[in-house]
Amino acid sequence: MVKKACKKCKIFVQGSECPLCKGNQLSPNWQGRLAILDANKSEIAKKIGITVKGEYAIKIR
Repeated sequence: MVKKACKKCKIFVQGSECPLCKGNQLSPNWQGRLAILDANKSEIAKKIGITVKGEYAIKIR
């Protein structure tokens, strides 16, 4: 199964709806992965505005 990422919040999604923004704008065309384990302690998460742990796409087409 192809992983899809939400175009708005860039989190990987299983199914047809994003759990964060409740949108359905999903794309199978993405590059790079970013795993955030603790959004409060992660400097990278703070810099790019991530507040929820999860796996994110770096670039979405």
